[in-house]
Amino acid sequence: MHTAPRVRAPEIEHDHLRDPILGYDPPEGCGFLRCLAHGIPSPLIRWHHHDEYELHLIMQTSGKVFVGDYIGHFQPGHLVLTGPRVPHNWISSDAPPGGVALRDRVIQFAHEPIEQACELFPEFKEILPLLEQAKYGIEFFGVSEMAQAHFERVASSRGLARIAGFCEFMGMLARCKDFRLLSSVQLQCAEDDESMAQVNAVVSYISEHCGEPLSMAEVCERFRMPESRFSRFFRRATGNTFTDFVNRMRISKACQLLMDTDRYVTTICYEVGFNNVANFNRRFLEIKGMTPTDFRRQSASRFGIETH
Repeated sequence: MHTAPRVRAPEIEHDHLRDPILGYDPPEGCGFLRCLAHGIPSPLIRWHHHDEYELHLIMQTSGKVFVGDYIGHFQPGHLVLTGPRVPHNWISSDAPPGGVALRDRVIQFAHEPIEQACELFPEFKEILPLLEQAKYGIEFFGVSEMAQAHFERVASSRGLARIAGFCEFMGMLARCKDFRLLSSVQLQCAEDDESMAQVNAVVSYISEHCGEPLSMAEVCERFRMPESRFSRFFRRATGNTFTDFVNRMRISKACQLLMDTDRYVTTICYEVGFNNVANFNRRFLEIKGMTPTDFRRQSASRFGIETH
């Protein structure tokens, strides 16, 4: 008997679904910043994405966090910034049978107002590198107490006071040095717009062709850069050697296929550009900390709503 394929894509969260009953700010009072607070159980705990950035601060419970192709653990004080269209979910494993009133505090905000503000007020450009990195998900460390105070200030204020509190919060995060990017592929901030454009062009090319044999010599020729200069440029821009970055890109694509399809692991191995399964499994374990089979099994729980 034919069975329908499982739905694996993240839900899209539309603005009209953000009901104050669920813990959102009422629409008439939030401006371009929207605050949200929710507990467990909640229909908001699901694998989803949206067009806004989100700052998440976990207040209670611990469990598993899913951001893009990242699977990790969270506990109270866990602070993460996710970018637009980055799917995410937090699944609590130790909530009491009656649930908790406040598990997660969230601030949502759109990119366009900040981009427009940068044209008028150059000071806003201080947070642009942070927003660029948010497309991979950023976890911050050592600032949870300050973050809680900032959340309180933003959520309890309106108008200019809310904007001022938000700017101070984002400034603190932009200066935070103790963080990690959650995606397999990590880009560092380029020194200028021209360099950033060049980095993006190289990364786009690798992304489009990483399922094929790729050599640094070929990429250097394509972008007309001597290998010695390209090697330094690439290491500075991505934090990885060319070979490591290609492997990370391939593993990231493998994660997506493991999450979204039922293809065999061996099929995925060759599809993303590895030419033997043993090397694929070894690289996957190095980068993700688990085997491809374990990753597929664990990723299945990103759809669940576990309250106890």
